Amino acid sequence: MSIYDYTVKNRKGEDISISEFKEKVLLIVNTATGCGFTPQYEGLEKLYKEYHDKGLEILDFPCNQFGNQAPGSDDEIHEFCTLKYNTTFDQFAKIDVNGENESPLFTFLKKEAPAEEVSGLKNKMAMKAIEKISTTAKNENDVKWNFTKFLVDKEGKVVGRFAPTDTPEKIEESIKELL
Repeated sequence: MSIYDYTVKNRKGEDISISEFKEKVLLIVNTATGCGFTPQYEGLEKLYKEYHDKGLEILDFPCNQFGNQAPGSDDEIHEFCTLKYNTTFDQFAKIDVNGENESPLFTFLKKEAPAEEVSGLKNKMAMKAIEKISTTAKNENDVKWNFTKFLVDKEGKVVGRFAPTDTPEKIEESIKELL
C-alpha cells in the first residue's frame, strides 16, 4: 500500500483521500490545543505560508490521546487554531494515533518511519520525561506525544519522522530539499 491509498475524515466528517495531495510534500502532524508544544502551530503556519505555493501541504490531525490535551470538538479545535494562531492549513477530524482505534494512516506512517532521531541533551531529556508519562505509547514505534511530525516526499514516500521537541523551523531545510 502507498500513502495515497488512505482515506481520512476532514473536520466536517467528509471522506478525503490522501491521493488528493499527490505530487505535494506533506507534513503530517498530530496536534493538541492544550499542550506545551501547541505554540508550534505558529511555526507550522509560517512554513505553510512560505512553502504552500511551492508544493507543501500540512495535514493537521488533532489527537486527544496524550494528557487529554485536545478535549474540544473538531469545530472548537479549529476555531482555537484559527483565532489564536491564524492557521490556514488543512485540519482534519480528531483521531487516535496509537492503540486499537488508531487511524490506519498513522499505522502506515509509524511502519514507514518507526522512530524519530532526537538530538540535543535538552530534547532527549524532554522525550524521556514524555515517554514516562505517555500512557498510550505502548509499543516501540508508537507516537510518543502530540506534535510528532511525519515528512512525506512528492512521490508519497515517508522520508522522516520528527519528535515533538523538533520545532517546525528545524524541519524547514528538509522541506526545502524535497520541494
